[in-house]
Amino acid sequence: MSVPAGFDELIHPATRLSVVSLLAATEWAEFSFVRDSLSLSDSALSKQLHTLEEAGYLELHKEGGGRNRRTRVRLTEHGRTAFEGHVSALRAIVEGAGSAVPTPSGAQR
Repeated sequence: MSVPAGFDELIHPATRLSVVSLLAATEWAEFSFVRDSLSLSDSALSKQLHTLEEAGYLELHKEGGGRNRRTRVRLTEHGRTAFEGHVSALRAIVEGAGSAVPTPSGAQR
């Protein structure tokens, strides 16, 4: 089976897919909101955000300093396009699997 166009190996791991899915539903999100929503540690989330930021998929904005430092994150247009392409590719995989299931007579659906 070939990999459908749009399948994104960078987004595909479950944690990154969860991060990108959450960010796709909003303009900006607080670091703490993403962390708590996905039940991740600060370090685990930071690592995933860094990987996605390096790829140009998201933007980080830091405000304040010390204990009052806030970090917000959002998908870039490039990240949103990659996410939408990946979701389409996953749908194509799922739909393709359904059509390959044999019927009782041995023919494919």
